[in-house]
Amino acid sequence: MSVVDRAVREGPVPADRRPGGGPSDGRLTPRARWTLVVLLVAQFMLAVDFSILNVALPVVGKGLGIPLSGLQWIGTAFALCAAGFTLLFGRVADLFGRRRLFLGGLAVLGLASLAGGLATSTGVLVVARVFQGLATAAVTPAGLSLLTTSFPEGPLREKALGLNGALMSAGFTTGAVLGGVLTDLLSWRWAFFVNVPVAVAVLAVAPLVIAESRPSGRTRLDVPGALTVTLGLLAVVLGVTVAGERGWGAPVALGALAAGAALLTFFFLVERASPAPLVPVAVLRRRTVALGNLAGILAFVTETSLVFLLTLYLQRVLGFSPLAAGAALGVLGLGTVLGGALAPRVIARTGPRAALAGGALVQALATAALLALGTDQAAGLALLLPATFTGGVGNMVLIVGFMVTVTSGLPDREQGIAAGLATMSQQIGITLGTPVMSAVATGATATATAPGILTGVRTAVAADTALVVATVLLALFFLRPAEE
Repeated sequence: MSVVDRAVREGPVPADRRPGGGPSDGRLTPRARWTLVVLLVAQFMLAVDFSILNVALPVVGKGLGIPLSGLQWIGTAFALCAAGFTLLFGRVADLFGRRRLFLGGLAVLGLASLAGGLATSTGVLVVARVFQGLATAAVTPAGLSLLTTSFPEGPLREKALGLNGALMSAGFTTGAVLGGVLTDLLSWRWAFFVNVPVAVAVLAVAPLVIAESRPSGRTRLDVPGALTVTLGLLAVVLGVTVAGERGWGAPVALGALAAGAALLTFFFLVERASPAPLVPVAVLRRRTVALGNLAGILAFVTETSLVFLLTLYLQRVLGFSPLAAGAALGVLGLGTVLGGALAPRVIARTGPRAALAGGALVQALATAALLALGTDQAAGLALLLPATFTGGVGNMVLIVGFMVTVTSGLPDREQGIAAGLATMSQQIGITLGTPVMSAVATGATATATAPGILTGVRTAVAADTALVVATVLLALFFLRPAEE
């Protein structure tokens, strides 16, 4: 499609993408570089938020007098909103302006983080986490769609997505380490306060370098579709969270999962009949979108759950402190950074499907190696560090391959919904990973001794490996090359 055709079909082309110096001719202008930096900083901050409170939660409970049963809602309130509203906000960004939603979400995130840091009661803290989750659900797909519409398909977009994926994955690991450092040296409140200056800085620079991005035509929002998919996702996330805490046979978990499945099925029927669907059925039927997002869910389920399993191993089997365990897992973050740098080159040479399958294969082999973990500290670290580094490289190549796969071949006017689907897959994967593998590990743990816990960890690592192998098979046999 020519630039003129695109202008007629989708509205004005942003200055940075016009011929003669913009990303479209293979070179980054200064403004494009600043756009990339601003979007990457915002996405890194959001990734840090997913894990920064994990280590600090016991201290938060002690400081505010929150019972153990109440601590779960600090994390659940965030996860429910971050995953449940992502698809809705991805479409809102398409319809009403991606930059507008990106900036508005960042402002809400900054204010919610300030409120959370100043909270003196459980209620205020949970409400702050709710608004942090809503802001994340708005900013993440808006930022990702700004990234994909600012850089055309090809090497530049692949490089941008590689950096984005690397920083998001590294941010999840960094959050665990940073949460321990801030809690030990300052206060748990800084796990909230750290967002405020970053949000202010991005809000100051973003309007100067990021152009508004939205289709020239206006369509109405699909309210029935928005309600059914949002309620359905909320129910699924709630069901999985409760199942991880109370067991998969808990009536609340089963009821929520059943309601979620029914609502999501009804959502698909609503979209088929809607004249202006929230997610066009043609997009859902694209093999690269449907199966690519399934691969993305598996990528995030396996790697985030592995962080949980290895944290359990380091602390309960080897006797590491939370801070030392977080530092050891920093190697995983280094691997993801390298994987993000390598992924665009791998994709350029082999294509996104082969990169997705190859990255998953490397991750599967590295994860399988962890089955040999034992109770000896020196031997355990000698195996864990190189295996997690290598697995991080493979996982990030897989994630970037997934991002490129699900956003390629779609017009700019559908990039927001593509980004919303990709972000939803990411956040559902992150939400599902820990409770699912926690249940597997708990079920296989016969005693609370180090050998008993090690047996549970090994069983869950085996299940993790099987899911990654399934991702390899999915990429090789179901993602057809013709649809890359």
